[in-house]
Amino acid sequence: MTQEELLPLVLKKDDRAFKYLYDMYSKSLFAVISNLIKDREEAEDVLQESFIKIWKNIDSYNEEKGRFYTWILNITRNTAIDKLRSKGFNNSLKNLSSDNFVHLLDDSAKMISRIDTIGIQEFVKKLKPKCIQIIDLLFFRGYTQQEAADELEIPLGTVKTQNRNCINDLRNFLKV
Repeated sequence: MTQEELLPLVLKKDDRAFKYLYDMYSKSLFAVISNLIKDREEAEDVLQESFIKIWKNIDSYNEEKGRFYTWILNITRNTAIDKLRSKGFNNSLKNLSSDNFVHLLDDSAKMISRIDTIGIQEFVKKLKPKCIQIIDLLFFRGYTQQEAADELEIPLGTVKTQNRNCINDLRNFLKV
């Protein structure tokens, strides 16, 4: 089933559509979540929560504002960031053993390898240093635009403008 065939079924909340939706997007969304949340069990919970939000809020999707995948990707990314900021999640991190830190480092290395495998990292490296820094903070580390502004000590509006310009530069590299 293609996305064009799936979207009308999802909008009608056809029960079959949920399975197709999950089969079509779960792997790529899980990769995004895993980049932010290193604990597999927590990441799986966030994936489930994301699909529930997507299903419940499908009526708010507007084709004119962007692609469907971008819309579900934003929901998923925001759900993962919300999880990272939650008090319970932060408290659980305080009790990690040293074995978990080795696991986190291994997972991080694997994710960088996966990013390199799909080639995104090479395209990002071609950008201006400021763009590399902003994309790293916003997309690879999961910072909000405000957090990135604080980290870089620049105004929020500047981060938003530079992010938009950097994404356009990245799009141009990907078109080649």
